[in-house]
Amino acid sequence: MSNAYPVKKAKFIERPNRFLAKVEVNGQLIEAFVPNPGRMNEFMIPGKQVFIRHNSASHRKTTFDMIAVNHNGVIVSIDSNLPNRFIRHLLEIHEFPYLNDYDEVIPEPNVYEGRFDFKLKGSETTLIEVKSCTLVEQGHALFPDAPTIRGARHMRHLARAVTEDIAQHAAVIFVIQRPDANIFSPHDGNDPLFGNSLRMAYRTGVDVIPLVTRVTNWDLELVGRIPFDLGPLDRF
Repeated sequence: MSNAYPVKKAKFIERPNRFLAKVEVNGQLIEAFVPNPGRMNEFMIPGKQVFIRHNSASHRKTTFDMIAVNHNGVIVSIDSNLPNRFIRHLLEIHEFPYLNDYDEVIPEPNVYEGRFDFKLKGSETTLIEVKSCTLVEQGHALFPDAPTIRGARHMRHLARAVTEDIAQHAAVIFVIQRPDANIFSPHDGNDPLFGNSLRMAYRTGVDVIPLVTRVTNWDLELVGRIPFDLGPLDRF
């Protein structure tokens, strides 16, 4: 999954919009793409150390991606696309320890006029949705850090797929892109609709898999699965 371009340290200056950051490298002001639509207020602080990498794609308006931040000494990946690639790699080499008994990994299967991230085919079918999580407060990982109508819809569709036997199993994987979390919960303060949809999905039989990772050589490395607390299942 590695990228050939080297990673550079930079100083965060400002975030004019969701997908654009201005950073400083050796006294030079550079614009970088932010590959994450979340608020990330705890990271977007002027003067904070961030990490950027060149991106040579021809359609780009900027030539750098801001891929990580140094948050109180913890390197946090903020690339919301990386968890999907990370999980796909583990599934394809059969080194994902929490799901097994499958022969084929199908990316982006069409279900209910939409798509999930993966379908596993074997003696039974499993549907998977992957979510990127970067917000951790005192060891407590929280998702989402901004309202996500799409995320709530994914939870409802996973539950429906299991109920209607389109898939015999379903799972939502929360990839926590930092190593300092020890429990996961939905962030009801930011998005009670998502939290309620997740609780409904869990009650229906959808597996909730929160994973802690660490940044190693600018890729993700699996640390392990952590427990979760969804709150009362009839909340809200």
